[in-house]
Amino acid sequence: MVVLLGKNLPSLLVFLDYSDFMTKPLKAVILAGGLGTRLHPYTLFMPKPMLPLGDKPVLEHLISWLYSNDIRDIVICVSYLRRIIEDYFRDGKELGVKITYARTNTPMGTAGQLKSAEKLIDGTFLCVYGDSIYDFNVKDMIEFHIKKKALATIALMPYKTTLKYGLIDVSKDGLVKKWREKPTIEGLINIGCYIIEPRFLDYIPNDTRFGMNFAFENAMKKGERIFGYNAKGGFIDIGDKKGYIGVYKKYLGKLGEIV
Repeated sequence: MVVLLGKNLPSLLVFLDYSDFMTKPLKAVILAGGLGTRLHPYTLFMPKPMLPLGDKPVLEHLISWLYSNDIRDIVICVSYLRRIIEDYFRDGKELGVKITYARTNTPMGTAGQLKSAEKLIDGTFLCVYGDSIYDFNVKDMIEFHIKKKALATIALMPYKTTLKYGLIDVSKDGLVKKWREKPTIEGLINIGCYIIEPRFLDYIPNDTRFGMNFAFENAMKKGERIFGYNAKGGFIDIGDKKGYIGVYKKYLGKLGEIV
């Protein structure tokens, strides 16, 4: 059941039953147009989402995850070396999904890429980064988003790291107050997966290189309802060479076990 609230207010849809919402297929937008400069020289002739992991590229692993979460309608935002992505996946039929492409001539930043897909978005959608692999239940995140009546929901996961250096706390005049040798820092991190309402795109300027953090900051300054969802599961980021090589070896090992 869907109820329209507010006679003189902008249209506000409130989904009273989660099952009602899920009868409408959820669309996914994959941001795959970055330059991948931190992965040079691997990405000089290959877009980062097409780097191999085991027997298929990163982007195919991501699409398989979307498929496992009953998402069949996918928009891929492309720019740098886009023909490699488009020639490989085409319309998505071989993977059991429908793929359309939002194209820009130059990389536009994460939010700028998303803005390029605006005309292809017609309802609540999932947005993910094309250089990550996820392993958690999207349906639980969608339910959380609906219950919170959020404009956007950010998937979060716990993260802990130990700094390579000691931190020295000093007073204004330089007096050493405390020495913290290689402290451990922990907290929740953004894993590049969002549930978003179309109106969020109003906070992203047209034809401008724009980071996702700035779009969220713009929305929060206006008092919009932005929530964080603690995702239970796995997350792999191949954003730099060290990370990619480690994950590549892991997937290669899995492939060897299968063979």
